[in-house]
Amino acid sequence: MNSEDDEIDRCLVMATQNGLPLVSRPYQLLGEQLGISVEEVMLRLKRMLASGVIRRIGAVPNHYAIGYTANGMSVWDVPDDRVDELGARIGELDFVTHCYHRPRQLPAWPYNLFAMAHGSSREEVLGKVAHIATLLGADCRAYDVLFSTQILKKTGLRIGI
Repeated sequence: MNSEDDEIDRCLVMATQNGLPLVSRPYQLLGEQLGISVEEVMLRLKRMLASGVIRRIGAVPNHYAIGYTANGMSVWDVPDDRVDELGARIGELDFVTHCYHRPRQLPAWPYNLFAMAHGSSREEVLGKVAHIATLLGADCRAYDVLFSTQILKKTGLRIGI
């Protein structure tokens, strides 16, 4: 890869870091803007994903705008030797938008598995959390739900001009 390729990659990241263009063919438009083919855009993005330069390409919905005004981060105390397996099962639920393992902060914070659930009411979210508790069964030693009160950040790391 030469410095011109590096500059094209940098421009591609800058052109997409606030989201893909809201057109029917966003990769084509990006290619036109950067002076490369749509195939080249897609190859570059795949290469950057594979190498870890970028972590993901995905939608970031505003849950409030689409009617999900109750957003609860459920936190779970599950056995450390099963957290990955249990997290994978919970993460596959259609109402869980993200699920991840975090270290405990004992003695104050015993939770090691986090799963975000959204709903139109707190009662709906609590019902979904109860479903997770049922799936976890005896592996669930304790849990809680932390409800969002405001959106603080909806963006990732940004590079400047």
